[in-house]
Amino acid sequence: MLSTSQTTSPHEQAAAVVDMLRRNASQAEDERRIPDENIKALTEAGLFRMAMPRRFGGYGTDIQTVLQVNAELGRGCGSTAWVMTLINSTIWMIGLFSDQAQQDVFGADPDARACSVITPTSNSKYAKNGRVITGKWPFASGSLHSQWAVLGMPIVNDGGHTTDQELALVPMADLHVEDTWYVAGMRGTGSNTIVADEVFVPEHRILSVTKAIHGHLPAQHGDDTLYRSAFMPVLALVLAGPLLGLARGALEVVEASLAKGKPISQTFYDNAALAPSIQLQFAEAAQLIDTAELHMQRAASDIDRWATSGQYMPVLNRARVRMDASYIARRSREAVDVLLNIHGGSSFTEFNSLQRIWRDLETASRHAILSHAIVGELYGRALLGIDDQITHLI
Repeated sequence: MLSTSQTTSPHEQAAAVVDMLRRNASQAEDERRIPDENIKALTEAGLFRMAMPRRFGGYGTDIQTVLQVNAELGRGCGSTAWVMTLINSTIWMIGLFSDQAQQDVFGADPDARACSVITPTSNSKYAKNGRVITGKWPFASGSLHSQWAVLGMPIVNDGGHTTDQELALVPMADLHVEDTWYVAGMRGTGSNTIVADEVFVPEHRILSVTKAIHGHLPAQHGDDTLYRSAFMPVLALVLAGPLLGLARGALEVVEASLAKGKPISQTFYDNAALAPSIQLQFAEAAQLIDTAELHMQRAASDIDRWATSGQYMPVLNRARVRMDASYIARRSREAVDVLLNIHGGSSFTEFNSLQRIWRDLETASRHAILSHAIVGELYGRALLGIDDQITHLI
């Protein structure tokens, strides 16, 4: 069992490691992977068990708590928070698979970690009692620290047309990772490319995306409320936690600088904090972050409430959660833009953590799930009662 005190909340455990994550943030970026010290600390704090079924020693926490933890970790290191988020969301997805699949993963190792890429960038063919998959899945955050992977695969009919999409649960030992993650931001996530070559996946480790989106799941233990949460709202909203955390981290950096009496160059202000223009901008940035947080709380509460009710979240509510996630990303970016204006040109020196926060946020907030234009169209159609949608991922 973990050494984590049962009287200490996951949020408190996350807060306790933020300073360490902040110290290691440059190392994560330079090495293009999360330092082992970070992974060890998160494991010992029990934070990889938040979304694990209780019967395997997990916490089965609600989405509100998961988001709070993700945001807290983002204050220290965006890459670590992102990897933590993607691993936990994959662990949650495994909790939707068949009981036998869950036993394969958590029964063998309660501390097992997993990564995922749900985009079906592969080929699949039927085999006796399963499928055989071949393909490549880029942007696999957490793949350097995982023992399992959940990978999207298409279902193709005899005519060669894709008729459905499924998820395959595969041991990382059956796969290999190509080193392809060379990017401007979120460098530490090691979001490389997973490769499969004629890998057999047994039937019990396959999950229909279509059924998951509509709440029709094979999991045999329905007593954990967390696994009644709506599929796409969870996968979209969890991405917003690290982004909010990055914006909070930037606010703290600028606040600390102002507290030291930083002057405004080429003005008569010896203390920037006394300038009304700085005060107004700092208030604006703080309010943008507060606005993002309020939307996150609303969306998480909405997911948790519907899960507790035992009824699957309606499509309009699911679309709104996706819009909220996109909105959080936008407002977090805007807040950091304002904070960069306050801090000035020195924000972009290599030793200043603001430039890394800025690059991380600019990169991660462009995740396809968070695209404001696409999600806006999706939500607008739902609001207007238009059934003909632009994606099934709602």
